[in-house]
Amino acid sequence: MIVQETYTLNNKVQIPKLGLGTWFIDNDAVVQAVKDAIDLGYRHIDTAQAYQNEEGVGKGIKESGVNRSELFVTTKLAAEVKSYDEAVAAIDKSLEVMGLDYIDLMIIHSPKPWQDFQGEERFFKGNLAAWKALEEAYEAGKLKAIGLSNFEIEDIQNILDNGTVKPAVNQVLAHISNVPEKTIKFCEDNDILVEAYSPIGHGELFKNDDVAEMAEKYGVSIPQLAIRFDLQLGLLPIPKTANPDHMKGNAQLDFEISDGDMKTLQEMEKIKDYGEASKFPVFA
Repeated sequence: MIVQETYTLNNKVQIPKLGLGTWFIDNDAVVQAVKDAIDLGYRHIDTAQAYQNEEGVGKGIKESGVNRSELFVTTKLAAEVKSYDEAVAAIDKSLEVMGLDYIDLMIIHSPKPWQDFQGEERFFKGNLAAWKALEEAYEAGKLKAIGLSNFEIEDIQNILDNGTVKPAVNQVLAHISNVPEKTIKFCEDNDILVEAYSPIGHGELFKNDDVAEMAEKYGVSIPQLAIRFDLQLGLLPIPKTANPDHMKGNAQLDFEISDGDMKTLQEMEKIKDYGEASKFPVFA
């Protein structure tokens, strides 16, 4: 079962190949979503300080009845945290709010604060300050691995050149028709695992007739095709859902996309408009 399979991070930590994303699942609803996912075999749960549901995720983990050591929990340091002291406090706050002794993976949510996402300033100094706090929490055993999200090549290089711990992951937007190939190649060359959020293109892939036709060819759903696509690129997909039926379907990936079809899917016309999601910086 794909939810039980793992990748090995550059610090030898095992990370399940498929995660449950929890963006837009509120703090109360996420408790049941986490329990349902764990009940279905999921062992990797992804949240963030910005999602305002860390408490519910922690509660769901406790109430799941599954041993904490069997689960992999990711959270994200808020994009606005660009100083050492703020980062130290924020890391401890996540541990406290989630009620956990340790977090398996904590990543910087964005190299730039969200309100400055389209700006020229790269916040190199602030990211290094936040990274130092993550490194210290990692060395102290509070975090089992540390990484990045939405970081482009020059942002990653800044961490590689000036940090002491290599990032374990970089979580980026990567789905059929929108694959940041240069960033992925750079990460692979530096032994950094790439995680793919919004593998179904924030729902936009449902509107694509060519994708629907390809899914039909394989006798699978559009989400199954999209998640399998990311896995075959060597990425770690994190589909978001609170629906147990969708969770179950998303994990049923016992098929393989041919090389030719992978190329077709990769070269499809890029989504230009993510609809309502376009107001969020990563989809703008």
